[in-house]
Amino acid sequence: MNARAAGDARLVRIVGALVEAAPLGDAMLYELMRVGEAGLLGEVIRLDGDRAIIQVFEETTGLRLGEPVARTESPLAVELGPGLLGSVLDGVGRPLDRLAEEAGAFIRGGVEARTLSEDREWSVEPVRGVGDAVSGGDVLARVRATEGPSGVVLVPPRIAGRIAELTPGPHHIGDVVARLEDGGEIGLSHHWPVRRPRPVAARLPADRPFLTGQRVFDFLFPVAEGGSVAVPGGFGTGKTVIEQTLARYAEADVVVYVGCGERGNEMAEVLEQFPALEDPRTGGSIMNRTVLIVNTSNMPVAAREASIYLGMTVAEYFRDQGLRVALMADSLSRWAEALREIGSRLQEMPGEEGYPTYLGNRLGHLYERAGRVRCLGAPVREGAVTFVSAVSPPGGDFSEPVTQASLRVCGALWGLDPALAHQRHFPAVDWETSYSLYTRDLDPYFADRLGPEWARWRSEVTELLQKDRELREVAALVGPEALEDADRVRLEIARLVRDQLLAQNAFDPVDAFSSPERIMALASLLLASRHQALEALAAGRDLEDLDFDATRRLVDRVRSAPDAELEERIREAREQLGLEAAVPVGLHKNATGEAP
Repeated sequence: MNARAAGDARLVRIVGALVEAAPLGDAMLYELMRVGEAGLLGEVIRLDGDRAIIQVFEETTGLRLGEPVARTESPLAVELGPGLLGSVLDGVGRPLDRLAEEAGAFIRGGVEARTLSEDREWSVEPVRGVGDAVSGGDVLARVRATEGPSGVVLVPPRIAGRIAELTPGPHHIGDVVARLEDGGEIGLSHHWPVRRPRPVAARLPADRPFLTGQRVFDFLFPVAEGGSVAVPGGFGTGKTVIEQTLARYAEADVVVYVGCGERGNEMAEVLEQFPALEDPRTGGSIMNRTVLIVNTSNMPVAAREASIYLGMTVAEYFRDQGLRVALMADSLSRWAEALREIGSRLQEMPGEEGYPTYLGNRLGHLYERAGRVRCLGAPVREGAVTFVSAVSPPGGDFSEPVTQASLRVCGALWGLDPALAHQRHFPAVDWETSYSLYTRDLDPYFADRLGPEWARWRSEVTELLQKDRELREVAALVGPEALEDADRVRLEIARLVRDQLLAQNAFDPVDAFSSPERIMALASLLLASRHQALEALAAGRDLEDLDFDATRRLVDRVRSAPDAELEERIREAREQLGLEAAVPVGLHKNATGEAP
């Protein structure tokens, strides 16, 4: 990142992370600047005559009036190319390991480090030839490393021409891979401004699910591939555990995890745990398909605001390769607090609870960058960015501005309930406040894979849970003995649904992930038990003769069955419950949805 002297531009005002410099009348909005003798990284966020107001991404302690300011003539951009997977970046795209090598454990201001390693060698295997016409988004070559994940070389958007020279063989980051007839060059990597969405050929409908392996999400509140979901919850409700579980088990090729303004010790745990997590697909480390972006609460607030855009741009880059990307942001509340702090220093008119009036607009633009798309360029490929954003409302109050602004634009809500978390029910999802707008669009997929019973059983479970709440309120007043036997059966089955279907153990190697087939099996057994019990009461049997503990044991055997034993356990459970021994139609399909 080269800086150019900006004439005699000097600091004329310093207010925390905001500084003013003049004369800078020719500066651009969102241009990067090097501030002070230390060369701190900053970004122009307002121009007033010949004065530029700059938000500094680093600690400004020690800055003095009159220190010089240098222009870079470029916006905040991230270097995109092979080698991103497995990296740990700060909020502006610098790799933490190389920053530590350069400056030690306590990073000083103004330190530079290239996002991608220049030491690593890549073998380039062209898929296009000399004389071919290429344009933005085309796959130019495949790259392989001696170890770790491979990648591709993409023609950067807005570049087009005919190849005059294409060099295969070993290359390092920064090398030119191809030259065009008009003199243009295509490198192994390229830069892209983080605040500018990467272009796509077309947006695709939300008709494929983002399967998480979590029963309460996939069954009751599914999210489409390329969709967006807000996960609000107070302290201790399990937001971080949910996002780590999704990173491990969800159907995503790449995971981008942004720790935005979280506590330093919590992010330290993430940095320790992620490399130790085993990828169930490959048996290797989950870091082989993960990018971590770390901006803790004690880091400058301006970089916190930039880190979310950085994560979205990295996710879009992998999407453009035809991959399914899960972007986890923890949390958007800290990002919004950064907007509020910067807005107050700019003396902008505050909105509700001091947040800037454009909070909803900024959130909307951010959520809109998620989606399932047909990628730009050739060959034809599809990619998706699914955005899962944690929100930390103060006191767990979902009526606060950040949660409400998120709900206006996202497609699903997974609201976390502290009461369920205190009962050790995880995921602590409140099924009374949570919802999904993708349900109807995804029903055809589940009907094709599992049969029409999926939607019918989901509706029946939802109705049972709603009735359960009403009955528990009545039972709290008059006692459960005063209820009719049929209502007591509903209470018992609803308890089994909560404990056996909706609760899940993230640390159990079998229960941590449930395929739609396993969810279907559990729902079918529980609902069949309910119908059996109601029929038995109608035939004159006493409630005390019904053995719900036996039902719990049978369902638990199916829930804990390894994949190889699942079908046999289902058959045994149905036989012992006196049901038709045949396994339901959808359960005869394998994990890809195809009949074996």
